[in-house]
Amino acid sequence: MNGRAFLDTNILIYAVLDDGPKVETAQFLVASGAVISVQVLNEFASVARRKFNKTWAEIGDALEIIRSLVLEIAPLTIDAHDAAFAIAARLNYGVYDAMIIASAAGTGCDVLYSEDMRHGQVIDGVRIVNPFAP
Repeated sequence: MNGRAFLDTNILIYAVLDDGPKVETAQFLVASGAVISVQVLNEFASVARRKFNKTWAEIGDALEIIRSLVLEIAPLTIDAHDAAFAIAARLNYGVYDAMIIASAAGTGCDVLYSEDMRHGQVIDGVRIVNPFAP
């Protein structure tokens, strides 16, 4: 294990847009220097606009901050797509969640922080951890 962590979109939402009890943990994870993907940036922008009614300028500012804090932003590639398709078919994950898992594995991360996936499951060397689980 190399200690690299990948963040799902929901962690960024809590860290930047929320004001509930999950904020502190989410902000700690973002500030710790993790890996995300272009998909995570896109999903963040979509949720910020659709669910939080943020302006494009506000979203741009938030994305700039996020990009300055993360260690790496994984691109969307055909190899990641193929790996995600295989994960989705093998384990019955939705294609977008499978893409997050494939991106985490493809960037050498051994932990994926996500509230929305199967806590404790290990897929292609990546352990899914819900940082808000009791």
